[in-house]
Amino acid sequence: MGGVSKKKKSKKTLLKIFHINTWKLFLVLILLVFLSATLLRFDHIKMTELREAVLTADEREEKDKILSSLNELRNFTLKHIIFNILEDNGQQHIIFGTGPFYLEHLYIHDAKEAIAKQQAEIEKQGTTSQNPNGNIYAKVAKICDGKARIYGWPYYDSRYLSCYTTELAKYPSSESLITDLEAILPLTESYRFDYSSPIWYPCASGITIAAAIIIALWIVIRIICWLVTTIALFLLNHGK
Repeated sequence: MGGVSKKKKSKKTLLKIFHINTWKLFLVLILLVFLSATLLRFDHIKMTELREAVLTADEREEKDKILSSLNELRNFTLKHIIFNILEDNGQQHIIFGTGPFYLEHLYIHDAKEAIAKQQAEIEKQGTTSQNPNGNIYAKVAKICDGKARIYGWPYYDSRYLSCYTTELAKYPSSESLITDLEAILPLTESYRFDYSSPIWYPCASGITIAAAIIIALWIVIRIICWLVTTIALFLLNHGK
């Protein structure tokens, strides 16, 4: 008997839900849309904070912190709906994810480290000591670093690398040095990150969005049914 009464109560509850007034559904829909937008905003703010933590760690050249922050950012992005607007060449694009960002300072550190290793290798071979121009790598770096600060070049920018090779080419017998330099410099793409988020995920914002879509479809179906019924009654009344 208890099982039968529970089933009856469940049926009554479902019937009550099904017969909710349309205007009440509209109110619920408005609340869900507002809640969804708020949760999406919170997710975007959290993503921005995590991305800033990565860039801050990059500025401080804290490699362990960079890796942990990147993992945290990636994991959060993969499990939330990150609605983002990306501006590219004056045009705005809607994307789902963090958008591209660069570890500029880590690249500078690794590039300079690679150059220092190359310089040390040259010194072992006695090339630098025989070079009447002295330490040309240091001279070139000083010139190009100054230009980068003046013109606001990122160090992964092709203009900075072009400056480096151009200045290096001013010294005699530097062709092999330029070739070696281009070979040892780290790839800039390795320092570029762009995490994509799912279009939908069963997180708080995803659940509210799904609920809003269901309510919206429910309202649309009710309106269609009402229109069909009204037209059918109109045709029956005028067909007599």
